[in-house]
Amino acid sequence: MNAHQYRAMREFIQSMDDTLPGNFEITKEGIVHDLVGPNGRHELTRARIRKRLEKVMPEDLVAHTGTPDVEDVPEGIMRHPDVMLIAEADMEGDGSFDPRTLIAAVDVVSRSNPDNDWVSKVRDYPLLGIPLYVIFDPRTGSGAVLSDIHETPIGPRYATRKDFVYGEDVTIADWTISTTDLPRYSQG
Repeated sequence: MNAHQYRAMREFIQSMDDTLPGNFEITKEGIVHDLVGPNGRHELTRARIRKRLEKVMPEDLVAHTGTPDVEDVPEGIMRHPDVMLIAEADMEGDGSFDPRTLIAAVDVVSRSNPDNDWVSKVRDYPLLGIPLYVIFDPRTGSGAVLSDIHETPIGPRYATRKDFVYGEDVTIADWTISTTDLPRYSQG
C-alpha cells in the first residue's frame, strides 16, 4: 500500500465514523469493518479489565479504553485496541497515539469478527512495535498473552504465547489481575 492509498482509506474512515455502525481499522490488507458494535458483555469485559489493571498499576499509567487509535502511517496501519496500557505523558498531543509508546494492547474478541483479534492483530501489533498483546475471548472463556517480538522472514512476530482460561490470574506486563467473573458470550 502506498501513502496515497493509505490517506484515502484514512479519509474514508473519518467520513464514515458517524454514518455506518461498527468499527473501522486499517490493516496491511485494507480496511477492516466490524459491522456489529461491541455488545454489553464485550463492554463489561473491557471495563472490568481496565478497572482491575488500574488498581495495580502506578498512578502515572492508564488502562485507556477511549480514542484515539494507534497509527503507524509508514506501515499503513491504524488499529484501535480495546484497552491500551500507556503512560499519561504519552497521551499528550493531538492525533493518534504512537503505538511504540504502548506498554500493552488488550483486546476482547468480537463475536462477529474473531479473526481480526486472533489473526490480523497478532500480525499487525508486532509490526507496530507493541511489545505485549493480550487477548480475552468471551466465546471460549480463555485467552493468550503474546510477547517477545522477534524478526522472521515475513516480518516481526511474537515469539512467546502464554494461554490462560477464565478463573486464572493473568500477568500483563508487571501486573497480575484476576479473570474471575469475566462475562462469556451466550451460546446462541
